[in-house]
Order: sequence, then structure tokens, then C-alpha cells
Amino acid sequence: MLTLAHVLTALTSSRPEMTNLIITEAAIDSRQVIPGGLFIAIPGERVDGHEYVTQAFQRGAIAALIQRDIDEPYPVIDVRKGRLGNFNPRIQPPLCIRVENTITALQQVAAFWRREMKDLRVIGITGSVGKSTTKEAIAQVLSQRYNTLKSAANLNNEIGLPLNVLRITPGHQVAVLEMGFYVPGEIAQLCEIALPQVGVINNIGTVHAERAGSIEMIAQGKGELVEALPADGVAILNYDDPYVRPMKERTKAKVFFYGLDPAADLWADQVVGMGLNGIRFRMHYRNEKMHIHIPMIGRHSVETALRAAAVGLVEGLTWEEIIRGLKESTNQLRLVAVRTESGALILDDTYNASPESTLAALNLLAEIDGHRIAVLGDMLELGKYEEEGHQRVGHRAAEVAKTLITLGPRGHLIADAARKGGLEAQQIQEYEEITPIIDWLKKNLSANDVVLIKGSNGLRMDRIVNALEAAQ
Repeated sequence: MLTLAHVLTALTSSRPEMTNLIITEAAIDSRQVIPGGLFIAIPGERVDGHEYVTQAFQRGAIAALIQRDIDEPYPVIDVRKGRLGNFNPRIQPPLCIRVENTITALQQVAAFWRREMKDLRVIGITGSVGKSTTKEAIAQVLSQRYNTLKSAANLNNEIGLPLNVLRITPGHQVAVLEMGFYVPGEIAQLCEIALPQVGVINNIGTVHAERAGSIEMIAQGKGELVEALPADGVAILNYDDPYVRPMKERTKAKVFFYGLDPAADLWADQVVGMGLNGIRFRMHYRNEKMHIHIPMIGRHSVETALRAAAVGLVEGLTWEEIIRGLKESTNQLRLVAVRTESGALILDDTYNASPESTLAALNLLAEIDGHRIAVLGDMLELGKYEEEGHQRVGHRAAEVAKTLITLGPRGHLIADAARKGGLEAQQIQEYEEITPIIDWLKKNLSANDVVLIKGSNGLRMDRIVNALEAAQ
């Protein structure tokens, strides 16, 4: 188990003579601290974690990483010079550990702890869409044989990934970790901490293109995962994605392709979407063919299943174990189906939105019988792909929906494209605020309606779902 002695060793390269107090979990939010925890005080633009050290100790933390003095008179071990300094072996928790930078110190401790887990297998996952769903499916498959840890929530950045690494115990055999990307070099840094032996690349899309600059830059950044793999590792790549397939040239690891093309190592055909009843498809591997029906919803989920199956094959699982894991995996792209008082079916996919994920959600809507209504909001952070992305969504909405409701200034781009795609003016409503959308839906929904609600998280379209659920 991770101990306070491990933390101090990671920060100073010297093993202190002290009781090996076990650290149960690391946290950056004092409200999430549990007894025996390590609190990392991070100064932010709005909130400074140093103001909450006392609250963390009151909740049971035994130590806190700090980078500035705090008012409370807790014992402090100063390790800023890379040595224990004023260390007293009789010091008792709770105590503070003074470092130059708490984020850097967190990463340093996580990298040290990962290297202590010499027999651990790490599966790194990145891609523009579907990281969390893929993580869940892979973890479900691997857990059929191995003691598996998976990333908590969507903690996949320079802070979240180290927190997940510190959750690993010597009893874990495999860790499945998401790796997010905003700027070049970020995934390379995460790999230096996590040391993945297997890297899974989902796809390359326009998510966060505003920050990354272009889809080519996104591909460059995501590909840092396969570059970091060891020679005896495996890069699991999407054969169907024109930006992912060429990544085979960027890795010294073995390459395993998955996709819908028979040229891939593992591929699927005869894909049938069954609405909320899951998907059915045929999977091919070498000379084997398997007909599979799993509870993942939406035709796009076949790619998630292929990724999970590919990892299972690479990690030595049998087909029986792989298929059992896939059948137990019900996690979706955060989509939840609920009913309103009128009996209408609401597809709540309001967590976030990109052109790729919105098109996938519209494809699911197309699989469900009923009067289809698409409530679509702005998709943010698309940069130079903003107009093209919203237009693609609008064209598909015209093919799927009988009624289109848009929210936000960029929603007009969706509406314009839908009109060009064949929707009549009376089938489209455009709004700048949420309240009139809620009013319209409450007034007009009936039992035959199927309503997709999706937009970027910044629009808080979950308020629409909450208002409709409240009417139940």
C-alpha cells in the first residue's frame, strides 16, 4: 500500500525512518478526503486549496502537500531542496509537506508509485470521442480474469491521471487509464507517469480544436501515446480512421488494428442497431467468426466493443471471457433514457457534445421508433471547424428528426443546414435561452415522442431534462 514514507521518498530520494502510515487515497478537493488520505493543496484561479487544509485534516487526512505557508500551526516537513531537511522521525500527523509546486509533486509521487508496481499492466486510452466508454468496456472485459483498476470518473489530465495512479495497490494486476489531450506534449507527460504497455487510440475528431489549433495537431498529440509504448508493447489502432491508421509508423510497439474493414486484425460486419435493446454484429478474428448481441446502444458502440475485445486478446483472455465481459458492459457515452409524465422518451446526452458524438447520438435516435425530436445546442471549442461541424450535424438532423429545436448562437448553423437538408420551416425552432424550450416541450410532448437532448456542457442543457423529469 502507498505510505507516507513512499511519498517522502518520491520527493527526496531518501527513505525516512518513520512509521509506514498507510495513505488510503489522494484528493485535491477537501470535501472528497477520506480518513488516512493525502490532500494536495492546489492554488487555482478561483479557489486556493491552501485555504482548505484544515478542513482536509478534519476529514481525516494525515498529510497535505503545500507550496506556500498556511496560517495554521501544523508540523511542516520542508522538501523543497530535494531532501528531508527538518525531518523529525517522531513527528505525528496531521502534517504538511512543503514543496515548490504541488502539481509537480503530485506527478512525482505518482511516477514513483507506478514504478513500484513492477508487474502491473497499464492500458492507456486516448481519442477524441468515447474514452470513458472504452475505458469502462475494457475494464469490464479484463476484470473477467484480472484484478483491474480503472480511471475514476473522467480524471485524465495532468492532475487527474496521477490521482488515479495513486489509487493503485499491489493487489491490482491491470490499470486502465484515460489520457486526455489539450496541448502537444501533454500525453507524453502522462505516459512518463503511467508507463503504459498497451495504447488504445479511438479516433481523431474536432473536439478541443480551438485549443489544439487543427485536427492534424490533435492527431499529433494523441499519437504521443503510441510513441511512448515499449518495443514489447502493443498499439491498438482504429483502422477505419484516416488519422489513426498512419500512427503505426510512429511506434516501435507491435500494432493491432481493429475496425469495420476486413483488412483489420479484428473486424466486424452485419452491424444492426436495436435502439435501446443494444446492438448485434458479427466479429472476425483470424479464422474465427462470432455472432454477438450486447447491451451497448447505438451502432457506433461496435467500435467500443472491438477495442475492448482487442485488449482482451492482447492480454490473453479467452473468447468466453471477452464475450462475457462485453455482455456485462452497459456503459454508454453518458446517455440516459428517461420518461416524462406524458410518456415521451427522453435521451439525455447532455454531458458534452462534439460533431462526432452528436452524429452518433442522432444515429441512435434514428434507430428508435416514434416521432423523433432533436434538441441540439452549441458545440463549443471547435475552432476553425465550428461552421463545418454544426453544418454536418444539421444535415444529419434533417435526415433523422421530424422536429428540430436548437439552442444558442451556433444552433442557427445547425438549423440553416437542416433547412437545406429538407426540413420545413415549421419543423424547426431556434432559441437563445433554455426556458422557452422547456415550456414548449412540456406543452407539446406526447407518448409517441422520442427526444434527443444534446449540447456542450457549458450550455447546461441538463436543466431541460431535470425540468421534464420533475414533471413526472
